[in-house]
Amino acid sequence: MSINLTLLIVMGALYTCGVYLLLERSLTRVMLGLILITNATNLLLVATAGRVGLAPLVISGTPPDAYTDPLPQALTLTSIVISFAVTAFLLGVIYRSWMLARQDEVQDDIEDRRVAHQDSYQREEDSVIPHDTSEFTGAAETASAEQEERPGSVGHADAQRAAGNAHEHRRGVDA
Repeated sequence: MSINLTLLIVMGALYTCGVYLLLERSLTRVMLGLILITNATNLLLVATAGRVGLAPLVISGTPPDAYTDPLPQALTLTSIVISFAVTAFLLGVIYRSWMLARQDEVQDDIEDRRVAHQDSYQREEDSVIPHDTSEFTGAAETASAEQEERPGSVGHADAQRAAGNAHEHRRGVDA
């Protein structure tokens, strides 16, 4: 299999420009970047097909290595359809953004900035939980029923305590 250097350079340029445009704030540029990336991917899929050969039709007397692999062609067609759908969706989003705000740029969210500047350690979320605080009461009741079948087991008292907590929790929700 020979590699076409020109095709590789074009793919690299398309991927580079596509990623650059994808990181912009303008939705139109994001759409153009996505189009460039999908076109580069289509070229990559075509390049993986290998050298050009006969159509993938079975003709008697032709050796199997003379045929072209149909899978990259099918994947390329699928990729084209998916990229068309995503482009149509982005065009709809851009149109809606333009009609509502007369701009297609994504604005910074004040809440996102606040969250980004927070310390990564949060005492409530990162502390060790000493007992099961699951909201799934069925799990505690199932564990309790299993433990009642084996009253001599080690976790019998824990299962009874969990079942009692689940019952109290349910009573608090019903009230």
